[in-house]
Amino acid sequence: MADSRNTRAVYTHGHHESVLRSHRWRTAENSAAYLLPLLEPGMSVLDVGCGPGTITADLATKVFPGRVTALEVAEEVSALARAEARARGVSNIDFVVGDVHNLDWPADRFDVVHAHQVLQHVADPVQALREMRRVCVPGGVVAARDSDYAGFTWFPLLPGLEEWLSLYRAAARANGGEPDAGRRLMAWAHAAGFTDVTAGASTWSFATPDDRAWWGGLWADRVLTSDLARQLVRDGLTDQAGLQELAEVWRTWADDDDGWFSVLHGEIICRS
Repeated sequence: MADSRNTRAVYTHGHHESVLRSHRWRTAENSAAYLLPLLEPGMSVLDVGCGPGTITADLATKVFPGRVTALEVAEEVSALARAEARARGVSNIDFVVGDVHNLDWPADRFDVVHAHQVLQHVADPVQALREMRRVCVPGGVVAARDSDYAGFTWFPLLPGLEEWLSLYRAAARANGGEPDAGRRLMAWAHAAGFTDVTAGASTWSFATPDDRAWWGGLWADRVLTSDLARQLVRDGLTDQAGLQELAEVWRTWADDDDGWFSVLHGEIICRS
């Protein structure tokens, strides 16, 4: 069993409605396509950091009659995933509160261990991967996908978006996370003891009017009202007027007919 020291970082985004709006958009198809070909009915899956449970419910459907265990760090977050499963009528999910740095299962427990947008937020991603490896059966799969903020790109090249990116990366690192996690996934997996690692990448892209309105709108809300906004002001990185300017630049981008935004993700498939 892993060391039980406190290794939890602060989750930069928090769980404001603008954050959950983004999380509930995620599906297995748009966020775990690299993993789907490896799933089979009857498999046992651990979904680390399940959030509101949209990806989790999709995975449960893919492996039925197998079971998915959905892990979150707090009961109030786990409750969101429970509600999603109930609304969909998905019954093969077990919900557990715990810490990925110190998983409360014996070795060789799950066929697949999956984490989406998790390792960028934990204090020790290598230890997290060690634990994910430990609870995965021999020959099983550990899969992780994380965004890489330094690899985000957009048009038009609005200076305010550069400021947003700089502030976000500073806040995430102050919280003990690594916002440029995508490029580091393979290195972290090797450090965790994996020798069979397949690394890749994929993107989300937002370019249609509806996509721009959604993506720009949720970030305009986040920089005004989420935990991130409060942290930026509290730590003296900006003030309320600065937050208003960041929100306005997101709206300006969203209203531009030429607006385009690409979110880069690193992906790993590790064989235990």
